[in-house]
Amino acid sequence: MDLDNPVIRLCAEGTRAEFEGRKEDARELYRQAWAACKDDYDACVAAHYVARFQDTPEEAMSWNREALVRARKVDDERVQSFYPSLYVNLGRSHELLGNREEAEHFYRLAAELGLEHQPDE
Repeated sequence: MDLDNPVIRLCAEGTRAEFEGRKEDARELYRQAWAACKDDYDACVAAHYVARFQDTPEEAMSWNREALVRARKVDDERVQSFYPSLYVNLGRSHELLGNREEAEHFYRLAAELGLEHQPDE
């Protein structure tokens, strides 16, 4: 992870704030990360985190889609480790919106890459 990259640094700070229970700080740090994007890699990373703090499932879906679109535009290995999480997040977004078939599709893609979805209990 390149902590010299401002987007990565802001997302790491946002994650720390999130784990410390400072949700509004995390939301703001992720927004700042989005504003700092310089390329599709940055946008993939930032959108992935911004999606976590949306008010509606539709908004989260939009950001999760943006993260995947941007990941697909990156022409190198930097995003490869993101795909399982991107797929699970898209699956969850589809699930929340009642699109069970699409949800299963994305959960399968994540599983093929080694990440299993754990349903909410």
